[in-house]
Amino acid sequence: MAFFSVIISVYNKENYIQHTIKSVLNQSFKDFEVIIINDGSTDKSEAVINSFDDYRIRLLCIKNQGASNARNTGIKTATTDYIALLDGDDTWDASYLQYMFDAITAFPNINIFSAAIAQKYENKVVPVPYSFKQTELYGVYNYFKASKKYTLLTSSSVVFKKSVIEKSGVFDTSLITGEDTDMWIRFGLHFEILFINKLLTYYHHDDYSLSNTNFDLEKKPNFDSYFEYEKTNSSLKDFLDRNRYSMAVLSKLQNDNKSFLYYTSHLDRKNISIKQRLLLKSPKWLLQLLLKLQSLKGERLIYPKS
Repeated sequence: MAFFSVIISVYNKENYIQHTIKSVLNQSFKDFEVIIINDGSTDKSEAVINSFDDYRIRLLCIKNQGASNARNTGIKTATTDYIALLDGDDTWDASYLQYMFDAITAFPNINIFSAAIAQKYENKVVPVPYSFKQTELYGVYNYFKASKKYTLLTSSSVVFKKSVIEKSGVFDTSLITGEDTDMWIRFGLHFEILFINKLLTYYHHDDYSLSNTNFDLEKKPNFDSYFEYEKTNSSLKDFLDRNRYSMAVLSKLQNDNKSFLYYTSHLDRKNISIKQRLLLKSPKWLLQLLLKLQSLKGERLIYPKS
């Protein structure tokens, strides 16, 4: 049996999936299986995937039901104890799985592992700005305390023991976007995270992903299920409030006053900056202008943790 199950969810990634798969097959650590879930792609993604001839690859083609269902299908299909997620347009450094294996060996009591990532734009690569300083290779963190600037976990930089889902549950299929955030919250409530201080994952950004605010807020997490946890977990409360800020800004951009009032009514403004408080009071045209300016710089005005 292989050591890792690499699960790649794909929906219309014909321009990127080849690079993604190559980054997996080029790993210096070779003991893995690759489970690719083609989530009803309508482009040439399936043909690109089928062009690879490697016994470790299994392709499952399913009806399009979203990333949550695709990842859950992959987890259920996996035959190993450790799951490594990867999105169909992101890539790994060739030593990614070796670093993960070494960390798992060195910390047998830790169940969830992550590594540093960089955001890859058309003309530059920018390491993400984590809120903590770590000089050693390994660090063990509370997820919420360590995710004040940028999430410690992403769907292309997380490896976890398959058994953790017995406590956390699987990805919520009722969520179309933000399903990652919801899963990481449940991970963080039950487990510490080991972080590898090495740039090993490259997260792809295009112009659309930078400027897109067209999210269905009805299908993003509203965090209702965590109200009771927030009362006794100040780090979780702080984390959720920063996400509520992001959702409130998106609501204003979509002229969704009901959602805006919902998110802001549950938001403790002490947990966001003065600049963010001012942005919540800004008119929509100003938010749109700032968003466009940030997009031209290859940055984002808001960072929903999803």
